[in-house]
Order: sequence, then structure tokens, then C-alpha cells
Amino acid sequence: MSMSKARAENRPLPRRFYSTVSVAASEEGWRILLDGRPVKTPARKPLAAPCQPLAEAIGAEWAAQEKQIDPFTMPLTRLAHLAIDRMGEVRAPAAAEIARYARTDLLCYRAEEGELAALQATAWDPWLEWAASALDAPLNRAETLLPIEQPEASIAALETRALALDDWRLTGLASAVPLLGSAVLGFALLEGEGAGLAIFDASRVDEHYQAGRWGEDAEAAEAAENRKRDLLACEVLFRTLDEAGVG
Repeated sequence: MSMSKARAENRPLPRRFYSTVSVAASEEGWRILLDGRPVKTPARKPLAAPCQPLAEAIGAEWAAQEKQIDPFTMPLTRLAHLAIDRMGEVRAPAAAEIARYARTDLLCYRAEEGELAALQATAWDPWLEWAASALDAPLNRAETLLPIEQPEASIAALETRALALDDWRLTGLASAVPLLGSAVLGFALLEGEGAGLAIFDASRVDEHYQAGRWGEDAEAAEAAENRKRDLLACEVLFRTLDEAGVG
């Protein structure tokens, strides 16, 4: 059963109750309005973004809802809820979790010699080199599935870098890293070192290789599309904040 079908069967979705969506400046930032009325987060705080372009992107998700409101199809709204309601309370654990991914970073685990190993090296070595120079976080790589010991200084550097982010960017990074299975690729997306689609494709080298050999499972393909949608929402969050000069 797909995630969307399971969700629909578990509980009914609320009906769309509004006609128009707009944004307006306020003390909290740029608020999202439904028929001129402000939207609240699950914690009953104002749903507001720190810049107009991000607020408009969130508003576009509300405008795209048809007869029902499906939060699953509104990744920017979900990111906003996390940034507003939760991130201020969990900054340290979130940064530690991001750094923890570097201990088992996808890019560090390689196949033995062969076609897949060559594909991994081409796709991943440049990112590990970038992490060593730009993030001050060199990581070890090996042809193994067993845990690889990583430099503690690198893990600490990534945690410190994550903790220095504002709540919105930390929310985006904490969401992107698990989607990619890689702290390095998550930071690359944050820093705008590559397009979101290219970074997502880099995280799927193994999946693409296996699908090419054995065919792609329909449920796996749907799950990948869902991850891609959520990752591209993180990219929108990062780029709108950067372009607006927030932070």
C-alpha cells in the first residue's frame, strides 16, 4: 500500500474552506492569509515566513489544494511548522543528528571494484573533496558495509556549522540530510553548491544502478518521488532565504 493511500484510509482530509490565498507583512514576518485571515501553525502560532518569496511559495501550496487539504503535498508548509513550532527547542539535538549522519555518510561506503564502484567514485568523490576543503570536514571512505571510523574533528566541525544556522535553515538542513542519507550532500544543498535535482540524483547512484539491472519497483519509485518533492522544498527554502538576504 502506498503512503498516500494509507494516509487517505487512516483519516479523512479536511475540506478546502477558503477561496483566496495571499501574504502580508506583519510583526512576525510575512504571514499567509486565507480569505484575508491569518493561518495558524499546529501550536497556534502565526504561520509567517521571514521573507516574502518564501511566504509566497508556502502560499502557493495552499492555493494548489483542491477540494481537500492534504498536508502530505505541502512540504514547505510542514517545514514552516517545524521551524516555527519546534526548532527553537531542539536546536542542539538537531545539529547533533545532522553530524551523526556524517559518521555513516552514504558517500563513504563504496562497492568493490566494478561498474558501481566507478559510478560512485565519479558522483561522490568531488563532494567529499568539497567537504574537506569548504566544510573543514574530511571523511574516510572504504569498500565496506561495516562502520567506518570518522575523524572526530570533522564530526565536530559539521555539528558546529549546523548549530550556527538560524532556525529556518537548520530546519531545512535537518530535513534534507535524512532524505539524502548524507550530511555532506545536505550541506551542499544548503550552500547552493549544486542544483537540488543533481544532488538528489547523487544520493541515488546505488538505486539507479540496481534499477538498471533488475528494474524499478513501483513503490520504491513512488517513495523516491516523495523524497525528491520534499528535498526540492528544502532547496526552495534555502534559496529564497539566500536571495532575500535573510540571516
